[in-house]
Amino acid sequence: MAAKAQRLVAGVDSSTQSCKIVVHDADTGAVVRTGSAPHPTGTSVDPSAWLTALHAAIDAAGGVDDVAALAVGAQQHGMVCLDEHGAVVRDALLWNDTRSAQAATDLIGELEGGAGAWADAVGSVPVASFTVTKLRWLRDHEPQNAARTAAVCLPHDWLTWQLAGAPGLDALVTDRSDASGTGYWSPDTGSYREDLVELALGTVPRLPRVLAPNDVAGRTPNGVPLGAGAGDNAGAALGLCAAPGDVVVSIGTSGVACAVSTTPTHEATGTVAGFADATGAFLPLVCTLNAARVLDATAAVLGVDHVELSRLALSAPPGADGLVVIPYLEGERTPNRPDATGAVHGWRLENSTPAHLARAAIEGMLCGLADGLVALRDQGVRIERVLLVGGGARSEAVQRIAPSIFAVPTAVPEPGEYVATGAARQAAWILSGDEQPPAWPTNRAAVSDFNENGVCAVRERYGELTALTASRPR
Repeated sequence: MAAKAQRLVAGVDSSTQSCKIVVHDADTGAVVRTGSAPHPTGTSVDPSAWLTALHAAIDAAGGVDDVAALAVGAQQHGMVCLDEHGAVVRDALLWNDTRSAQAATDLIGELEGGAGAWADAVGSVPVASFTVTKLRWLRDHEPQNAARTAAVCLPHDWLTWQLAGAPGLDALVTDRSDASGTGYWSPDTGSYREDLVELALGTVPRLPRVLAPNDVAGRTPNGVPLGAGAGDNAGAALGLCAAPGDVVVSIGTSGVACAVSTTPTHEATGTVAGFADATGAFLPLVCTLNAARVLDATAAVLGVDHVELSRLALSAPPGADGLVVIPYLEGERTPNRPDATGAVHGWRLENSTPAHLARAAIEGMLCGLADGLVALRDQGVRIERVLLVGGGARSEAVQRIAPSIFAVPTAVPEPGEYVATGAARQAAWILSGDEQPPAWPTNRAAVSDFNENGVCAVRERYGELTALTASRPR
């Protein structure tokens, strides 16, 4: 009997910093080859740079002529404005462009019922990262560009459209996960709130059609089917094969805790963003500002590398003999304390060692992320396991201390490009025609070292001290 021919699928991660592509075996999930290329820096970017990087990444991966399907994951929230001919009106504003902070405040105040009404309408309260606030900024600061805007889409929508040959504005499509980060699409009803678009921009431009997770978004000129794609966090959850009860905690430049949930959330303070996921479920998400850079800063203060920082931390006892670091080095978003600063509490002669500071800094960073887990639980989200990913998760000390801080069984998947893998898994899904995505295997090393006493001591003291930190001026 002849061997079954290998089918390949490709997934793209067009992130803030770079474009990555990963080619997988569609049936086994095995990685076949990869490629990457950098993106320009800045918080506003000509979208053509994303396409250039995508083609460079494809070349670095050896091409995609042999793939049977492809899908794109990308950074959420950005604003790509197109004129009636499909030309880009202005550089895209990225999620990390904060010039629309005042616009967010204005929009919250202008909707009757304020923040609570926004949460009820779209599952989230506007912040500067959301597309809806950038549309208001455009209306107020660049009225000529606002008047030229015939369609608005997101980074992954634009790239998918380009891969399909940019066949016209009516062919723009998106998926539930990315649509849920705009601030004008409801995960509950599965429909746009055009009244909120008009509130922001003054008009209602064309908006991408929202596809089901396993719909075909179009085809390349060579006939290769394209997946609906996803926002980056939803793509990563799909790549990790996360299921209800799982929380993905990502320790990168910022910290993210997002949970696969069967029910939507509506949290009026803005702490929990009520996004959709890439499978038809929901992905409530909490973001913290202080994550891996806390480790960077502590290593720099101690004059050590990250390996030594980890060794030092593990040589100190849980709770660091009362030394507590509140890691609000850049203010904080969860809780919402933008003017707070970091602080060190409980400094005594007996804990004045590099090991104690290393331990306290890691515990403090993890306590901040644990606040995100608490916020998710407060919304009724079921949490049974944490999947710990991101650059900061490679630290042995972080891996071993995290379960005691989170008080949840924790697994650390092997490092990987999980957004791109999630997009590739979606591409395999559209090939299969099944109701559920393929069950690709994942390698998760279980982390034990669970210390209930340590949890109580550190978390309780941290919670008492964060209120003091909040009142300190920057």
